Amino acid sequence: MSRARALPEHALGWLHDLGRWIGTWLWVPFFRVRIRHRERIPATGPVVLVANHSAFVDGPLLFGMFGRRVVFLVKAEMFSGIVGTLLRWLGQVPVRRDVVDRRPLTTLLEVLRDGGMVAVFPEGTRGTGEVGSDIGRARQGAAWLARSASAPLLPVAVRGTHRPAGAARRLRPRVDVLVGDPLPAPTAPGRNGLAAATTEVTEALRTLVRELDNEHRQVTRPDAAGDVREQ
Repeated sequence: MSRARALPEHALGWLHDLGRWIGTWLWVPFFRVRIRHRERIPATGPVVLVANHSAFVDGPLLFGMFGRRVVFLVKAEMFSGIVGTLLRWLGQVPVRRDVVDRRPLTTLLEVLRDGGMVAVFPEGTRGTGEVGSDIGRARQGAAWLARSASAPLLPVAVRGTHRPAGAARRLRPRVDVLVGDPLPAPTAPGRNGLAAATTEVTEALRTLVRELDNEHRQVTRPDAAGDVREQ
């Protein structure tokens, strides 16, 4: 990997940057996106981003939001045909959740050591958008990456992309992205150190999700006259 690329070797830097630029406006016709505390995103240096995941669109939506290159772990099933080729050129990394394979983490570690940002979604998302075991079962891979690369862990919560089964299609629903405070790079050794760091980022992410959920409930709560109050 050439220095300062902050991308995997298989990536095309110009295409990644073009994709991020497209991502800044592509979703405007479909969502009303509001990102808060963007200033908490470190402008340089290695960063391990950990985000909740309740809809397929979460990853593509976040791709262009951070003002810098970011490499995502993407489920291996997506890497087929033209889509798979494009994902590789964009610098994304395939991962199989049912197979023990250190290659994806090794690739991300190289990106971090090059001063880049990588993004990991918790395992086991249920698709309901609820706070629960999907966040609680976040793998220790993020903590291992952060400790190995001396990188902070950055929790990011997303709410508003999930549409429950059977629900009517929404016209430009509001999507909130809330960036948490970066957590210091883990330093405690061994598995217990990784477990502690995983618990810390899990709780930070859970808190952000609850904050957004509370706001969304307030937005849709009827007042005494039966109207919906918008904030």
